[in-house]
Amino acid sequence: MFIAKHALGDGTPHPTDGTHATYHHEIRTVLEDIGLNLVLADRYQSLFDRPDVDFVFPLLNRGGFLNSEMLLPLLCNRHSIPYLGASPIIRGMSDDKHLTKMAARDAGVPTLDWAIFRRGAPMEEAKMPKGERFVIKPNASSASWGVSDATDWPGVQAAVAKIHGEGHDAIVERFLSGHDIEVSVITMNGKPIILPTQMNVQADPTILRTYEEKRNLSDGPQRYKMVPYDDPEWLPQIYEYTYKLLPEYLPFDYGRWEFRLDPESGTLMFLEVNLNCNLWSKKTISISAGLAGMSHAELIETILAESLSRNGLLP
Repeated sequence: MFIAKHALGDGTPHPTDGTHATYHHEIRTVLEDIGLNLVLADRYQSLFDRPDVDFVFPLLNRGGFLNSEMLLPLLCNRHSIPYLGASPIIRGMSDDKHLTKMAARDAGVPTLDWAIFRRGAPMEEAKMPKGERFVIKPNASSASWGVSDATDWPGVQAAVAKIHGEGHDAIVERFLSGHDIEVSVITMNGKPIILPTQMNVQADPTILRTYEEKRNLSDGPQRYKMVPYDDPEWLPQIYEYTYKLLPEYLPFDYGRWEFRLDPESGTLMFLEVNLNCNLWSKKTISISAGLAGMSHAELIETILAESLSRNGLLP
């Protein structure tokens, strides 16, 4: 079963999801071209009762409710159906930015100071990290959904209250000027393999990247570009940090580890983990695979074959 919000679409960009609809159609086409016998679904209800399938390729991650990324693997576990990607508890930990930062700090990997404000818990200024500018976002956001910034406690309060009002927990961290380093990882024969690393170079490193920009919903020019990153000064340190973090999430099949680098101050910080990250041919992990000599279709088939093998469905 291939299950995604736009699995039944024709690839036309969606008014609010933008090119995510194009992405889902592309993955469906790749799976069909491989020759798989596909069952298509676009809603969680398709797994409420056990479907007549032996494997699930889940891309229905952003369901519009808290911790929605855990529901599909949970439903698969309920029916004892193997699936692509990490287990529900690992998916939950990776999407919870507070927990990933705690794991990073425990592994000795530096991360920006932060505060977690759970919905329904007291909102206390004493929890705030020190700094002059703060980034506020849903604790399980993706593609910069719901991200904003503030320079004082009243501004932080207002942003957190807005996120709580939409049914989500909020995380606040100190802002670091710079560029995002994207480390794409797949597993082969059970072992993590780091693909060539990318940097998102921002025209203005003090500007927040937006959801609209990442989903190609804005008409203006993109304010960042992705380029291969092979700086001999920083890359060994980035790989060292990534390898320290990887054991917490195995087995996961594919994912992306993100860091923030400010070359001017010489500061490198872990940001977050994105398991089951975007597999669209125009996104980071596919571009990285291309630098390693793999086509987009080969990347998808490799990830899928690894998971099928791990779950005992391939010799």
